[in-house]
Amino acid sequence: MENVHLAVEEDDLYSGYNDYNPTFDSEELENDVGFQQAVRTSHGRRPPMTAKFPGTAMGARPLASSFGSRMPLASSMGRPMTGAVQDGAARPMTAVRAAGYTSSLTRGSTFDPLGQSKGPAPPLEAKNEDTPEEKIKILEKKVNDLIEESCMAQSIGALQLALEKAKEAGRKERALVRQREQSGNADHINLDLTYSVLLNLANQYANNEMYPEALNSYQVIVKNKMFSNAGRLKVNMANIYFKQKNYPKAIKFYRMALDQISNTHKEMRIKIMQNIGVVFVRMGQYSDAITSFEHIMSESPNIRTGFNLILCYYAIGDRERMKKAFQKLISVPLGIDDEDKYIPTNDDTNSNMVIEAIKNDKLHQMERDLKVLAEKYIMTAAKLIAPAIETSFATGFDWCVDMVKSSQYVELANDLEINKAITYLRQKDFNQAVETLKTFEKKDSRVKSAAATNLSFLYFLEKDYDQADRYADLAMNADRYNPAALINKGNTVFVKQDYEKAAEFYKEALRNDSSCTEALYNLGLTYKRLNRLEEALDCFLKLHAILRNSAQVMYQLAHLYELLEDPQQAIEWLMQVISVTPTDPQALAKLGELHDGEGDKSQAFQYYYESFRYFPSNIDVIEWLGAYYIETQFCEKAIQYFERATLIQPTQVKWQLMVASCYRRSGNYQKALETYKDIHRKFPENVECLRFLVRLCTDMGLKEVQDYATKLKKVEKMKEIREQRVKSGREGSARGRREGREGSAGSAESKQLSPVLDSGRDSGHSSSSTKGERLSAKMRSLPGSNEPYETSSPKELDASYVDPLGPQMERPKTGAKRRVEDDDFADEELGDDLLPE
Repeated sequence: MENVHLAVEEDDLYSGYNDYNPTFDSEELENDVGFQQAVRTSHGRRPPMTAKFPGTAMGARPLASSFGSRMPLASSMGRPMTGAVQDGAARPMTAVRAAGYTSSLTRGSTFDPLGQSKGPAPPLEAKNEDTPEEKIKILEKKVNDLIEESCMAQSIGALQLALEKAKEAGRKERALVRQREQSGNADHINLDLTYSVLLNLANQYANNEMYPEALNSYQVIVKNKMFSNAGRLKVNMANIYFKQKNYPKAIKFYRMALDQISNTHKEMRIKIMQNIGVVFVRMGQYSDAITSFEHIMSESPNIRTGFNLILCYYAIGDRERMKKAFQKLISVPLGIDDEDKYIPTNDDTNSNMVIEAIKNDKLHQMERDLKVLAEKYIMTAAKLIAPAIETSFATGFDWCVDMVKSSQYVELANDLEINKAITYLRQKDFNQAVETLKTFEKKDSRVKSAAATNLSFLYFLEKDYDQADRYADLAMNADRYNPAALINKGNTVFVKQDYEKAAEFYKEALRNDSSCTEALYNLGLTYKRLNRLEEALDCFLKLHAILRNSAQVMYQLAHLYELLEDPQQAIEWLMQVISVTPTDPQALAKLGELHDGEGDKSQAFQYYYESFRYFPSNIDVIEWLGAYYIETQFCEKAIQYFERATLIQPTQVKWQLMVASCYRRSGNYQKALETYKDIHRKFPENVECLRFLVRLCTDMGLKEVQDYATKLKKVEKMKEIREQRVKSGREGSARGRREGREGSAGSAESKQLSPVLDSGRDSGHSSSSTKGERLSAKMRSLPGSNEPYETSSPKELDASYVDPLGPQMERPKTGAKRRVEDDDFADEELGDDLLPE
């Protein structure tokens, strides 16, 4: 009964359960001054207080907290206080374990919840890089980094840098192997790393076209039995032999690679067999190539192999097999989804967002590219075999069209029909081409627009502008967004000189297709005709940014700067034209003209002479060169140019007079006299020729001087009479008009007829003499007999020869294309605009 305590009324049976040692009150540690002082100083290292044995409720010794308050800790039943030490053993404190405290509190232990008494953590142990293992790891990492850098350099096109990195990786990999051998780890050589280094080096050699070195590197890999699946690298070696045009060896290595690849890798085997077929085609062994291609078409058909098979059958001339191969080609499954799946079909927002996201993703772009490639091969194959599979190409085209209509490429049938029309054009059968294109007038809008565009182009070339305008309207109505149709419409308006309206059509074509160079070119020509030179210059500068090497665009820019009176800029642009087309005589002549205008005669002579070398029939160039030699006192050299002018224009007396004058100026009077006599025989009424004959005969003391003097007087008298009659005729016409207003029309009529009758009396004269008289008026100011003959300036000489290249400079381009001729503009190539995108 000693340990039994009776309850006192004032004691609470449940008191003491919420009491705990204030030492464990961690919530107020930040505000506990004693605790903070112990943490910061050595105060916390003093000997700990020992726990006392608990007493009864009335005799328990209270513990002091850091706040100085005292609390009785013994329970009313005399139980030991929680956490107190009893008999040297601590009671476990599991209730506060989650806060980071331990339940194994023993006598003499320090309360240190933050571990401050242990001091700072020791520093990390430094890695020792001198050990062989560490050196090997570092070297391996460097080799891998170099391989990666080499591949990245190749991806951006820096092939030389990629090769240098690959070589450096090879050197470091060999050093790594030596280091492993020295450290006794030769059995742990990284074969994958060695394989990667050798393969990358071989690839970089091949990319840099160092084929012998690449073959040696591949050979090292192939001969090493430790590398698994190295035999397939013989494909790479065969590719190198193919590039070297060593076809027999390429075949050998392709077959060796084929033998080492199992049947499980079916796709790779198919690609190798396709390469074998291509090599046989290069060697001209079409039968062997057909064997390879037929095997591929039976195992895994594809578009490219089907097309190659058709080419082989075409080469050996097998009609029936061509037809069968074409049928196989159009039946090859592409494995792509229908375009309808990319069209939203309901109001489901989520599904529409998904469709919008995948509409232009890379997979869909790949599908589109594959479909375009298939259509290209089918169209090319049809155009190739159509003339060969039947007796006429029209029948062959019809067979191809029927086959295509029954296949998955139904939309290509119309394109084949249009190509049929283009083939008629190439055969100069314009009527059949027009008839074929007219059959599309009742087809769907896209095909109708394409056919009408080409019809408009054909009629425009035939200068049937009304029909061209009609079909241009038809093409526009079928497809208003067809830029070629708008260009053709603009051209038909352009030739009617309605330049403002033509400019509107060209602008609309540019709004529909901003990259339409024909519309931009024609718009520049239109502004040029409207004398809006700055706007025309802006158009051609934009066009030059698109077509950097177009001589026509640069020539137009030079001409515009010439019109804007900026000859230096014009010369610079013409120099660019010469850099693109160094043999263009018209550009060279224009350069000579500009330098002559700037006063640089020597430079002008150089360009005029170059122009004469490439085109010796330009009368303006010939005239300038002859005048240049006369001006520089080299009359003998001028003779050859004026003689060439005589051959070009035999009815022009001035060139023969120039030849005679050059002989006279150079002192060869006998030759000059013979030339003048020859001119007199051809043009007996030429006054200038007779005057020089009289002067020469007088200077040389010849007896013929009297005859020529008499002829000269007679010709001069006839000329005066003729001039008087012309003058009286003009006066009579004027007087007749005045009398007509006064009512005497009859008298005026008789006076107006008189000059016609008078001129009829001279109808016996040759037309050449009339031309000679007209031309002589411009050469009347000849020097005296003792003075040297000076030619008139090139602008004063009346040349009737017309350069075929000049007047065509500003014809507008048409919407459909054709081959560029010698003129200064380019039409589009016929056929490219048949199917506008």
